[in-house]
Amino acid sequence: QVQLVESGGGLVQAGGSLRLSCAASGRTFSIYAMGWFRQAPGKEREFVAAITWAGSNTYYADSVKGRFTISRDYAKNTVYLQKNSLKPEDTAVYYCAASKVYYLDYSTRGDYDYWGQGTQVTVSS
Repeated sequence: QVQLVESGGGLVQAGGSLRLSCAASGRTFSIYAMGWFRQAPGKEREFVAAITWAGSNTYYADSVKGRFTISRDYAKNTVYLQKNSLKPEDTAVYYCAASKVYYLDYSTRGDYDYWGQGTQVTVSS
């Protein structure tokens, strides 16, 4: 099993920045990739960004490209999501996820095996 704990959410004004963290524990050696998803009220959970655990290849949703950066600290078993130029439409609960699947579709929720509890991000206009 892998446990994921997110932190860093909060309230920020439009145009501001926020960094989310996701600390992984347990059988982290089984992780191939980690991702961030978000879910706004009344909407489906959507892909935001992903990173391979060993190779640091990164993937982004078009809506966040150029504004968000995903990174990982291998020694700390932690993944980060740096979010700049935030917009009110970025308001959502952000979830961290981990996948054991080698040939996963990074944007597909079903390809992730473990999920964190989520952290709320609110961007005011």
